[in-house]
Amino acid sequence: MRRVIASNLMSIDGFFEGPRHEIDWFSIEKEFLAYARSLLSSVDTILFGRATWEHMAAYWPTAPADLVANKMNSLHKIVFSNTLTSAAWAHSTIARGDAAAVVARLKSLPGADMVILGSGALASSLLQACLVDQYRVIVNPVILGSGNPLFQNICPRIRMKLTGVRRFSTGVVILSYQPQ
Repeated sequence: MRRVIASNLMSIDGFFEGPRHEIDWFSIEKEFLAYARSLLSSVDTILFGRATWEHMAAYWPTAPADLVANKMNSLHKIVFSNTLTSAAWAHSTIARGDAAAVVARLKSLPGADMVILGSGALASSLLQACLVDQYRVIVNPVILGSGNPLFQNICPRIRMKLTGVRRFSTGVVILSYQPQ
């Protein structure tokens, strides 16, 4: 069965974006890009919420060509939205309705793993529905003070098991967890 991996950046104080949706605090450097290349080479589908998909669709089609840009543009992308009317970014499909039902069906199909990038509300809802097999929290060494929390509307408590720690020279740490 295909796995769902959530890979999300987070500030030390638990936010995935600032109060005005800013993401300029992410530490994007050589070690992070190597991680991104490895992750994108291991999946065949990217899952997005609408807001993250729109942000990515505005950047990646015209980004300088490299392995990350090539993967972002060539991998199959599913955007969960009840409001989008079209998805012009290459290899994008709009999924409407119950995201958990769609992802449960996708997990049963043949293929490589899937990854959720950003999309905090989607990642939280799929974690709540027990559909996330691994959650990678990429902690950036910054305190934002306010913003949008990475984990949203989680109830009841979900116990997680730490399965890996990776440290970058910039102070970024990737914590890998599996739900227990």
